[in-house]
Amino acid sequence: MKKDNQSSATEFLLLGLPIRPEKQGLFYTLFLAMYLTTVLGNLLIILLIRLDSRLHTPMYFFLSHLAFTDISLTSVTAPKMLFNMQTHSQSISHAGCVSQVYFFLMLACLDSLLLTSMAYDRYVAICHPLHYITIMSQSLCVLLVIVSWVLSSAGALSHTLLLARLSFYGNNIVPHFFCDLAALLKLSSSDITLNELVIFTEGVASITLPFMCIVVSYVRIGATILRA
Repeated sequence: MKKDNQSSATEFLLLGLPIRPEKQGLFYTLFLAMYLTTVLGNLLIILLIRLDSRLHTPMYFFLSHLAFTDISLTSVTAPKMLFNMQTHSQSISHAGCVSQVYFFLMLACLDSLLLTSMAYDRYVAICHPLHYITIMSQSLCVLLVIVSWVLSSAGALSHTLLLARLSFYGNNIVPHFFCDLAALLKLSSSDITLNELVIFTEGVASITLPFMCIVVSYVRIGATILRA
């Protein structure tokens, strides 16, 4: 009955990193430099791949998408963290928090799938060099990227929709510098059994399977090199 007299949290408080107030300026400068280096470095990779026709190959095609994903993934969490450090504010809206969860999960999964595509590309290049151009056609490369985006978006959307249906009463303090899904589930006053089931199921599919594919690819590559 007590929960009926309360309203669900409209915002969350991000505790951020355990940094002493007198060192906030130093760490703010450090994290800002790291963020800008990450963004500019990956933008440079994308630009070089676009401008140099010799880099218009499947490997660099995947690398350019991976660089874009790294920029986006970093931009999901770092700017908000830097803003909170500068303004000494810890709040983030409920919608902003849910959006952050979606994009973080989607881009993290996309990063994993792109690495899997790159591993497959190297496997074909080394183990089947005579058929490389035929197998790794432009249409297949585009298809792999599209499938990666679709699977990542679908997986993140399922987590986000399940998260959005939960209620948060009382404690709204997230012990992190961004809205982490696991931390939010611990704060929820609703039943999270279904959320945990989906996390386990998709965790196996989006982490274990790509990891196994990458390992198998490089084991086959290693075996081919040793036989040569």
